[in-house]
Amino acid sequence: MRNFALATVLASGASALTIPLLSSLTGFQTIPVLSLSQGGKAQCYSGLVAVQVTTTGNTQLNFNLPANQSAVTDIFTQYLTSTSTLVQSLTGPDATVSGTFNIHAKLCFPLLSLPPLVTPPTVQFLIHGIGFDKSYWDFAPGYSQVDAAAAAGYATFTYDRLGVGQSDHPDAIQVVQSPLEVDIAHALIQMLRGGALLGTKFSKVAIGGHSFGSIQSIGIASRYPADIDAVMLTGFGLSASAFGLTFAGFNAALANKNQPARFGALSNGYLVTGSPQSNQLTFFKNPNYDAGLFAQADNNKQTFTFGEFFTLAKVVAPAAAFKGPVDVVIGQNDFIFCQGDCLSPSDQTAPVAGALFPAAGGNSDTFILPGAGHALNVHYGASRVFAHMNNFLKNNGL
Repeated sequence: MRNFALATVLASGASALTIPLLSSLTGFQTIPVLSLSQGGKAQCYSGLVAVQVTTTGNTQLNFNLPANQSAVTDIFTQYLTSTSTLVQSLTGPDATVSGTFNIHAKLCFPLLSLPPLVTPPTVQFLIHGIGFDKSYWDFAPGYSQVDAAAAAGYATFTYDRLGVGQSDHPDAIQVVQSPLEVDIAHALIQMLRGGALLGTKFSKVAIGGHSFGSIQSIGIASRYPADIDAVMLTGFGLSASAFGLTFAGFNAALANKNQPARFGALSNGYLVTGSPQSNQLTFFKNPNYDAGLFAQADNNKQTFTFGEFFTLAKVVAPAAAFKGPVDVVIGQNDFIFCQGDCLSPSDQTAPVAGALFPAAGGNSDTFILPGAGHALNVHYGASRVFAHMNNFLKNNGL
C-alpha cells in the first residue's frame, strides 16, 4: 500500500479533479510533474531519471559526422545501392560505453479513490519506436494505451529513449546505439522491480514495444529474460524486405536543419523524417486515421541517430531462455514490416513467436488491426489494439 496526500489538477481542460498524490517521490531528480493521462484514467508522475549504465555491446563505427544534407543523402544512397558494402566497411569491433544518462520517464497509476490504495502488481513497460517519443502510448483521448491499461488495473511506465524528446542527446554515432538502449531499459526495469521509483515495487513487468521499441524488447528478452514476465510486440514482423524502401521513404534529413527551432543544438548525427509525405508513406495508411492526429504526429516527429541506424537489429537474437507468453500485434497495412499487406502471402504475425521465443509459454497470441499502417496506435481502431493487449495480460494471469 502507498501513502498519499491529495492534489488538485485539471483533467484535459475539464473541471478540477482531486486525485491521490504519492508521498514518496524518490527516483526522480526533482519533484516529478503530476498530471493525468489523455483520457483522465491514470495519474502520472514524470521527470528525469538518472540511469548509470555500462554496455559492452555497442559497435565502434568508422564513421564521421556528415558535413551537410547532401552528405546525409549520399550516405543513404550508398546504403541503398544494390552492390553496397557500406555497413561492412563502417563496422568495427564491439565497444564498451559507460555513463550516467538522464532519461525522461513517466510512471502512471490507475486513478484511484480513497480507500483503498493498492499498488497494481503488474507494470506495463512501454517502449516507443523511431519517429515518436513516449507520447505515442498516450497520444490523445481514445488513443491511449496508458488510459486503457489504467482502466484495466495496470500501471504503465513510458520514457523517451536516449537521444529522443526530453532525454539526453549524447554522441549520435558511438553512444546512441541499440545495445546501449537495451541496457538502459534493463536498468530502468530493475528500478521498477526494486522500488527505486516513487517507492513502489512491481512484482510483474510486461514489456511492450512499437517498431524499434519491439526490437529493443526482443533484445531485453534475449539478454535479460528474468527482467520480464510477458512480451508484447507491436508494429513488428520478421520480414526485412521493405527496409530499403522504408529508409528511402524516410528521406532522412538533418534534424538541426529540418526543425531548427526544436533541434538546432543537435549535431549532424541526429536525423528526422524529411517531410509529412515521408511520415504518411512509412507510418500511416490513408484514409484510416484522423487528419489532426497525423498533423500532431508530424509536428512532434522525433529524432533518430546514425548510431541507431547502423546497429538497428544488432540486439535481435532468439530469446531461448524466456518462457513467458508473447503477443504479436501489427497493422494490416504495415509498410515497414509487411510492405503494405500483412496477410500476404499469409498471416505475418504467425511465425514471430516460434522464431524468436522458442520456449515461450502461457497463452501467446496475435492480432492484426484491419486498415492500420505502421503507427497503429494513432489509427482508427487503436482501442481494439489496447483492449487486445490488456486481455492478453489478463489471460496470462498478469
